[in-house]
Amino acid sequence: MKVHLKERLSKKTGKISLYLEIYKGYIKEEGKIKHIRDYEYLDYFLYEKPKNQVEKQHNAEQLKFAEAVKAQRILEIQNGTYGFNNLHLLNANFIEYFQKLTDERKESNGNYGNWDSALKQLVKYGGKIVPFKDVTTEFCEGFKEFLLTNKTKTGKPLAKNSVISYLNKLKAALNQAFDDKIINENPAKRIKNIKADESSREYLTKEEVEALIETDCRYEILKRAFLFSCFTGMRWSDVNKLTWKDVQKFENRYRIHFTQKKTRGVEYLDIPDIALKYMGEKGESDEKVFVGLKYSAYMNTALARWVLKAGITKTITFHCARHTFATFLLTKGVEIYTVSKMLGHRELKTTQVYAKIIDQKKREAASIFDEDFKK
Repeated sequence: MKVHLKERLSKKTGKISLYLEIYKGYIKEEGKIKHIRDYEYLDYFLYEKPKNQVEKQHNAEQLKFAEAVKAQRILEIQNGTYGFNNLHLLNANFIEYFQKLTDERKESNGNYGNWDSALKQLVKYGGKIVPFKDVTTEFCEGFKEFLLTNKTKTGKPLAKNSVISYLNKLKAALNQAFDDKIINENPAKRIKNIKADESSREYLTKEEVEALIETDCRYEILKRAFLFSCFTGMRWSDVNKLTWKDVQKFENRYRIHFTQKKTRGVEYLDIPDIALKYMGEKGESDEKVFVGLKYSAYMNTALARWVLKAGITKTITFHCARHTFATFLLTKGVEIYTVSKMLGHRELKTTQVYAKIIDQKKREAASIFDEDFKK
């Protein structure tokens, strides 16, 4: 690697910005030579035409500071601490690393499906062997473009929210590589985010929840966990990892003290009495409350069949229980800020999606008069 101190004149300000060009060498792609460079922009500038001694002194000092940074980068490269902590990792396969992270999610039930789908898209884009040295900002930008233009088996483009999810998995993998000291910078951090489409949030009415209560489910543990989520708003991941030590007596009620798996936020959640009955008999402190609950295809199929058996034709997933909790509270007039806190949302705007659902139902209710009193 070589480090060069470069200058760039801004016509707007008339000042010269200083930056470093780190030349990493080149690779051959399809018979063509591709040069690999990193750029580091410094917080130093020069006057293009210093008018007095003060500006001349300023230029001299700024050049001195920039040269010091350059010397530091050269030292880091010599010690193998710039860009890659170990030079042999330049040729390590990023796809294998991503596969390892995906497999870890399978073992912990941590969003494995989305990671596996993202991995498949990465292999389609870059192949099964992609050295870390090739995972540049340009590679990440290309993957984003690939996702936006790629077609599914039915010939339709990928859903925008799927594109966002897969791109986020790439960023998360590179962040982990940074934490693991494989790379010193995430090349995807400069990739502009895609704005998500506002998705439809299916939920159950009071009558539909009552119908599920009265209907048998093939897996009793699934029924108890789903209804518990309807009455607490807890995500599947948090319900699944809930242990009895997380359930604490507080005054005359019970509350759950837990760390949200998704946000890592510590939450206190009061449990309504109706939710307590679905927790079952208390076990040992470290024992899971919902023993035997698993994320699997057969559990998802059992949920769909249970819902249909109850006479509900909506497409319901486990996460719809959380939507049911939120919409029910807002319908009953609970202030949105309180609902946001109960859901553990970091931002109020996340909860406002549910408020839009309620507003839509109010508009639909008002239109009933138009339908019944047509002239």
